[in-house]
Amino acid sequence: MKPVALITGGQQGIGLGIAHALRDDGFALAIVSERPADDPVVVAAMEQLGADARYLQHDLARIEGVPALLDQVQDRLGPVASLIQNAGVPARIRGDMLEVQPENFDFTLDINLRGTFFLAQEVARRMIAAPSEAYRSLVFVTSVSARSVSVERAEYCISKAGAAMIAQLFAVRLAAAGIGVFDLRPGIIRTPMTEGAAGKYTGLIQGGLVPAKRWGEASDIAQIVVPLVQGRMAFATGAVIPVDGGLSIPRL
Repeated sequence: MKPVALITGGQQGIGLGIAHALRDDGFALAIVSERPADDPVVVAAMEQLGADARYLQHDLARIEGVPALLDQVQDRLGPVASLIQNAGVPARIRGDMLEVQPENFDFTLDINLRGTFFLAQEVARRMIAAPSEAYRSLVFVTSVSARSVSVERAEYCISKAGAAMIAQLFAVRLAAAGIGVFDLRPGIIRTPMTEGAAGKYTGLIQGGLVPAKRWGEASDIAQIVVPLVQGRMAFATGAVIPVDGGLSIPRL
């Protein structure tokens, strides 16, 4: 039986890039997002990923649906060997943080923080309840915004800082069980989420903001995920890995 990777937001962008890499590495895939199964983006992704992938619709904000989601994954594919916590939403409205509305703040944190925690919690519970000799892992795709301030999207930065702490907490809690936990922090990555600000980001990159002087691609994150879930970095559990072309390195 193939090991199972559950990838939230695996229908596009970074998540889809990770899905392709893990499929090629021999994983069966549970692709999860809030979109209906007949959404054109979902249909296209599942056609690309092929027979070893299953799609399950789930809204991360609906934490009461987590047990049923994992039951479906178990029934269709088997127990989760690796959880890739990739799904997330940007700030609904970019603007002055002094004008952030509570409903927009709650929307971002319900998905990026609350939903992320409770899905990881249930996966971890099930992993602990069913010990395995095979390596298992949780990978949180957070952001350079976990530490770098953007005052025009305060709620997003807060949610990613919180998600980074979630990764650290799970790393400590699960270390004795041999379950690895990692925090990947992408920088400026070419995805549907960044399309709306592509012109701005391209100018910043060309101006030297990113030392690598290029956009990041989903494949840049995917090629790092593979050795993590294979267990090749097991003793580095809790590691924070920037995937940003040098963006987050302090400079004068």
